[in-house]
Amino acid sequence: MKKTLITLSLAGLALVGAPPAAAEPDPEPLRILLSNDDGYEAAGINAVYDELTEAGHDVTIVAPATDQSGEGTGRAFGGTVRADHVSEDVWAVTGTPGDSVAFGLFHVFKDEKPDLVVSGTNAGQNIAALANHSGTVGAAVTALEYGVPAIAVSTEASRPSEEPMLNAQRHTADFVVSLVAALRAKSHGGALLPEHLGLNVNYPIVGADGDSPAARWTLTNQDRQPLIKPSYTDNGDGTYAMELSIDAREPGRRSDVAALAADEISISPIEANWGPGALSQARARALLHGLKP
Repeated sequence: MKKTLITLSLAGLALVGAPPAAAEPDPEPLRILLSNDDGYEAAGINAVYDELTEAGHDVTIVAPATDQSGEGTGRAFGGTVRADHVSEDVWAVTGTPGDSVAFGLFHVFKDEKPDLVVSGTNAGQNIAALANHSGTVGAAVTALEYGVPAIAVSTEASRPSEEPMLNAQRHTADFVVSLVAALRAKSHGGALLPEHLGLNVNYPIVGADGDSPAARWTLTNQDRQPLIKPSYTDNGDGTYAMELSIDAREPGRRSDVAALAADEISISPIEANWGPGALSQARARALLHGLKP
C-alpha cells in the first residue's frame, strides 16, 4: 500500500532528456530543515541550500560540526550537546546526524515542526547495504521517527578526482528542488509524504566530468548486497589495519545499484521501521512453532 502511495506521489516526475521543471512557486515558502553527515560546511549541503533558497523556501541548516559519515542512526540519549549558531540560518551540532536533526526538531523548530527535512546531498552514493550505515539516511530516519517528512539525498562518488562528483552535486541540488516542487504540487496543502514514509535519492555522475544532468529517474528497491568487504591485518600490538575492497555482485532488478549503473536517478522508499514483511513473519512463525519458553 505504501509503495502505491509513493508511486502516485511521484507520477509527475517523469524525466525526458532533463530533470523535471519545478512547479509554479507557492506564495508560502516551505520551512525546511537541511542536514547531512559530511558536516555543515560540505559542498553538497551548501549546493542544496543555495538551490532551495533560490526556489523561495525558508531553509535552516542544522548539521554536524564535523564529518560524521557512517554514523548511521546513532544518537546520544542524555548528556550535553554543543550547538553553535554559526549564522542566522546555520547551526553546527557536535554529534551525529541524528543528534543534529533531533536538535533541529526540538530546539530550532521547537515551536512548529518543519514541513520537510532534507539530508544531503552526500559525497558518495548510499545504496544497497551502504544505506543501512549511512549518516545521511540516518538523519532522514530520525525525522521520520518523529512524523516529519524526510528525504535523504546522495551523489555518486568519483575516483580519483572529486571534480565529477562536485559537478554532479549541482545537478543533484537542482533535482531536489524539482522533487520537492512535484511532491508539494501533489500534496494539496497537506503533508508532502505519507506519515513515516521517506525517500532515499541517489544521483549518478553522468559522463566523465559529471557536467551532464541525468535524463531519467527510477523507483527502486534497496539492493541486498554489502558492496564493501573489510579485511584486517594484525599489526602485532593488539591493533589491526583495516582495508576495504569492493564486493559488487549482479544487481537486483529495479534496484538502486542497477539504476546508478544505468546513469539513472534512484529513488527508494524508506521507513523508520526495519521490521520484516508478512512473508518473513510467516517464516519466523513456522521456525518457532513448538518452541517452549
